[in-house]
Amino acid sequence: MTILIIYSTIEGQTGKIAHFVQSKLEASDHDVRVADAGNKMVELSYDGVDKVILAAPVHERRHPKPFELLVTAERDVLSARKTLMLSVSLKASFAETREEAQDFLDEMKLRTGLQPDVEMLVAGAVHPEYYDYYADQVLRHVILPGRDIDPHVEHEFTDWAALEAGVTAFLTT
Repeated sequence: MTILIIYSTIEGQTGKIAHFVQSKLEASDHDVRVADAGNKMVELSYDGVDKVILAAPVHERRHPKPFELLVTAERDVLSARKTLMLSVSLKASFAETREEAQDFLDEMKLRTGLQPDVEMLVAGAVHPEYYDYYADQVLRHVILPGRDIDPHVEHEFTDWAALEAGVTAFLTT
């Protein structure tokens, strides 16, 4: 089976997730192609592609604009194939904020017009080296208040086993 992974990353966590999925798929003898939606020169080919995995982070309530533009432009081609959308956010890390994480994904689907066959909310990571004052304040006062997590220390929330299980389930549909 040939699988195309189209991803966008801002702080690197979604890129790490995309490459993790790639390595798991290749270990299972799948032909995998990977494209970074943030690369304006990326050339996508869907020739022979059976399924597509989309992955993008959420920042300030939305997925990156270049990713959403690519999904919108490629909507018809993507809709003709089985698609899995991995929406990566810190809100997906906690039970009480997962509904909001789903809202971000629902809003993206409205903007792009794409209805993925399968969706996964994937917990992101804290990468303080990328944060300016504003991002640090949002992290401390909006995303992590009341949690025993130091916002100045890198912390990964991604559940790698759940991610692998979700991708495996998608491949069998």
